[in-house]
Amino acid sequence: MERMRRTARRATLPDFNTREALLLIDELIRIDADMVPKTDKASLYIRPMLFATDQHLGIGESMQAKWACFTAITGSYFNYDRGIRLLADPEMVRSWKGGVGQYKMGCNYAPTIFVGKLVSRIMAAMQGCDQAMWLSGEDRLVTEAGAMNLFMLWTNEENELELITPPTDSGLLLPGITRQSVVELAREWDLMKVSETNFTMDQLVRAVQEQRVHEFFVSGTAANVGPVSEILYCDKERGVKENLVIPTMSSKMQLVKRLNKTLSDIHYGRIEKKEWQRIVELN
Repeated sequence: MERMRRTARRATLPDFNTREALLLIDELIRIDADMVPKTDKASLYIRPMLFATDQHLGIGESMQAKWACFTAITGSYFNYDRGIRLLADPEMVRSWKGGVGQYKMGCNYAPTIFVGKLVSRIMAAMQGCDQAMWLSGEDRLVTEAGAMNLFMLWTNEENELELITPPTDSGLLLPGITRQSVVELAREWDLMKVSETNFTMDQLVRAVQEQRVHEFFVSGTAANVGPVSEILYCDKERGVKENLVIPTMSSKMQLVKRLNKTLSDIHYGRIEKKEWQRIVELN
């Protein structure tokens, strides 16, 4: 809710009361309680929205808005058995410095639909990719994949085992809730160094070539934690075309599997984590 309020401020939409919004969501879940899947292979997705309803045309600050929420049953986002294949092409851009990449706005998703269509065509032609991996700038910073955050488990240049994810203070990516959950769990487990810092495609390519990348994965509300098996890197400007194979599925560390299981157990109440869970009492 706080992220939604930050987004509302950036879009000059009216503020709303967080407590009242949560109570409305509770009531909606009671109404839709029969839709909650009885299996842990699906879930009830909750999507609150806020949009302007001013009764005039024009571009300016909104004085009126409607807060609404819907639910939908969702299943597995990807085929996790074979892993996710990503297409990294610097000509495809989702966000930029000074923009609104760090906010949950519809304008961040609309431009990606056409790119998704192109990725689908490439997938059909090359048996290739599921999603785009977004790069930024001349140094080809790795930022996000599709509408998801991403992580890399690698042995870094200092020979340390490290879980790395791009930082949210760059303004280029959304501070995902699942992303933050992964960071907190990894730090609790204390099995590796956990860093929120930038890395480039050059670093990624070199690390894959030197067999220092152990796992690569995406995170999101719908995707949960999804293993990445391949990254197709196409850079016309630099004359680069490489297929990076990531051993996520065969990794001895099995971090993706552990994260998925832990998050699912918390999600379905098999593990208690009160600060992450909200109990909705049915009538």
